[in-house]
Amino acid sequence: MKFAFLNGFLEEEIYIDQPQGFVVSGKEQMVYKLKKILYGLKQAPRAWYTRIDSYLLSLGFERSISEPTLYVKKKQAETQLIVSLYVDDLLVTGGDRSMLADFKAKMKDTFEMSDLGQMIYFLGMEVQQTHNGIFLGQKTFAAKILRKFSMENCKPTSTPMAVGAKLSSQEGYEQVSEADYRSLVGCLLYLTATRPDIMYSVSVLSRFMHCCNKQHLQAAKRVLRYIKGTLSYGLKFSRNEDLKLIGYTDSDWAGSKDDMKSTSGYAFTLGSAMFCWSSKKQSIVAQSTAEAEYVAAAGAVNQAIWLRKILGDLNLYQKEATEIFCDNKSAVAIAKNPIFHGRTKHFSIKLHVVREMEQAREIVLVHCNSEDQVADIFTKALCTSRFIKLRKELGVSSMEAKEEC
Repeated sequence: MKFAFLNGFLEEEIYIDQPQGFVVSGKEQMVYKLKKILYGLKQAPRAWYTRIDSYLLSLGFERSISEPTLYVKKKQAETQLIVSLYVDDLLVTGGDRSMLADFKAKMKDTFEMSDLGQMIYFLGMEVQQTHNGIFLGQKTFAAKILRKFSMENCKPTSTPMAVGAKLSSQEGYEQVSEADYRSLVGCLLYLTATRPDIMYSVSVLSRFMHCCNKQHLQAAKRVLRYIKGTLSYGLKFSRNEDLKLIGYTDSDWAGSKDDMKSTSGYAFTLGSAMFCWSSKKQSIVAQSTAEAEYVAAAGAVNQAIWLRKILGDLNLYQKEATEIFCDNKSAVAIAKNPIFHGRTKHFSIKLHVVREMEQAREIVLVHCNSEDQVADIFTKALCTSRFIKLRKELGVSSMEAKEEC
């Protein structure tokens, strides 16, 4: 979309000073009253969203209640068109080519826009579409990061973080430039859009933005060395007829050296590669491994409920309860049996959403072996063999390998 914000309509009266070099002689004290939105106004994003929202609704689209930037055009149980809005960029997909062409024509008549055809590049992500599936990667952006921080000739490493590595802000290492460190971690965070294999490492590094030292910078450079050896890696989504939502949740215990808080991790799949994941330090100090796992499970359940709603908006209703695999028997038992009250009475009330959603048959917490716990990669640094195994289960693989196939 070209000049998207200029398409918004003003709902308030706004006055601006006369621009320098265009002041009307004899009327220097007067101001202009705006008739349309200008870039730079606080109202511009909201006005543009209101305009495009009302236009899409007028075309018969339904706005998702759970995700306001998602619009779906349906005919009973048939999903005809899907539009995803990101500021002034629109992603459009649908099974009916004539309907898709008609929608594009209507958009061009109303807004000044460019049709870029089949998506091959979007917000730094490279997209390869074949009849077997879709590959998402950020090879160009990853190479750019290596050049930016002079690491393009570094020696690759097999994992992004050393086994047993524990970073702290209290160990008295030499301080480094906060600006450089924040820039590096910010770049790595953007790379996690298609690289869940570095999610845990980057999550840990981001905890030290305000107190970074040489130890943290060395750990960040190790992630760059790992990226150097896996430059062409990304996510491969294969065709799958049975789109069943499945989740994994895990936690370490007291993994942070500074405040003894634990790290939660979860991942969700629809039968192919993982499409949703998280690695985040918990907000409370867990008094046991069961509590840490239960806190992690609560976060995964909240995400699962949101994902079920999104899938429902896309006519992909989940008829059965969503299975979320957890490798802690005590956490699973607490979710199913209220008799454990004596040992869980100090738990925050909000955590018992797990039990409530179990009873509502929205989700079901299922015990699994630790060896099969995919979310383990989001909670701790792993040895090479274990890391590579879980990386494969995430759906992370090389772009070149897919091209050869």
